Amino acid sequence: MAEGTFVTAINCMDGRVQEPVIQWMKSKYQVDYVDMITEAGPNKYLLDGSEDQVESLKTKVDISYSKHGSKVLAIVGHHDCAGNPIDKEEKVAQIKQSIQKAKTWGFELDIIGLYVNEKWEVEEV
Repeated sequence: MAEGTFVTAINCMDGRVQEPVIQWMKSKYQVDYVDMITEAGPNKYLLDGSEDQVESLKTKVDISYSKHGSKVLAIVGHHDCAGNPIDKEEKVAQIKQSIQKAKTWGFELDIIGLYVNEKWEVEEV
């Protein structure tokens, strides 16, 4: 087991959303580290990706869960996403669908949804 405390996020690769999510999760859960799993448009990737692509995400979550002791998984979407350019309402719906899909993976994790708005502020969905 790794030293320190961890949570996990499936987040966009967009550098603008990394720090707000890390800061929010560290503050909310009082942890040392956020394991960041990134893809371009992660909600679309999780919902519409191939079986191999989704399995890759699941494997990475398993590493964070099994090796780092993470107890929280955040599924993140954001404003102005180049990899999944849809409006906020559709994005929030995808985040919620992604949470339901991740719950089928069998990890004992609290799974939450986050949306990073146009001001780069984190909103829980």
